[in-house]
Amino acid sequence: MRPRNVVRPAAAGALCFAFTAASADSALAQTDTPPSMPNPFASPAAEPRIAVRHLKLNVLAGKRTRVKGTVKPRVAGITVSLQVRRGSRWKPIDRDRTDAAGRYKLRERVRRTGTTKVRVRVARGHGVASGKRVLGRLNVFRYAYASWYGPGLYGNPLGCGGTLGVGTLGVAHKTLPCGTNVTLRRGRRTVRVRVIDRGPYVAGREYDLTAATAQRLGFYGTGSVLVTR
Repeated sequence: MRPRNVVRPAAAGALCFAFTAASADSALAQTDTPPSMPNPFASPAAEPRIAVRHLKLNVLAGKRTRVKGTVKPRVAGITVSLQVRRGSRWKPIDRDRTDAAGRYKLRERVRRTGTTKVRVRVARGHGVASGKRVLGRLNVFRYAYASWYGPGLYGNPLGCGGTLGVGTLGVAHKTLPCGTNVTLRRGRRTVRVRVIDRGPYVAGREYDLTAATAQRLGFYGTGSVLVTR
C-alpha cells in the first residue's frame, strides 16, 4: 500500500491562516476608519456676560423701547433677543446678532399700554452658552389728568377699606377694582401704587393721588401724569 500524502494537512493549515489574516485586515480597516467630524458645540461653552450700555424701558405708547449692550466672550453671530413676560411665558419682541465686538442692539415700537417684566436672552453659540439677564419692567404709558388730596382728610375712611394717613400711598379712581396696581411717572420719577379709594368726582380728572404719592412724584396741584397698569 502506498504511503498517505502529507501535503493535505499543510494545505488546510495555509487556508486557515488565509482566513485568519483576512479577518485581521477587516478588523484593522474598521479600526482605522476616520471618526466623524466633531460637533462645534460639544466643546465647553463659556457663560455669557451680558452688559447693557443704553436702556429705555419707560416709553409712551407708540414709541420705541431700546436696549444696547455687549456680550462677552466677544463672538460674532450670537443671537440676542429682547423678551417680555406674558403670563407664564417669555415672548420675544426683537432679535439681533452680535457683531465681531460682541455688540447687540434691540428695539421695538410698543403700541399698547401696560407694564411687564423684560429681559435679554442670549442663545447658545460657538463657544458661548445660553444665558439671560432680567432688566426690570417695561412701562408703556399714556397721559392722564390728575389731582391730589390729603390735608384736612386724614383719618377719613378710604373707599377700599382702611383710613387715609399722612404716609398713605395710593390713588383714587372711579371704576378700577380696588387693589389694582398703577404705575405713575412724572419727569424721571416713577412710583407703583394701588387703587385704594374712589374718586375724583371732578369732571376731566381721572386719578386722585394721595399726598404721599404726589410728593414722591414731585406733583402738586392738577395736571397730566404718565400712567399705566
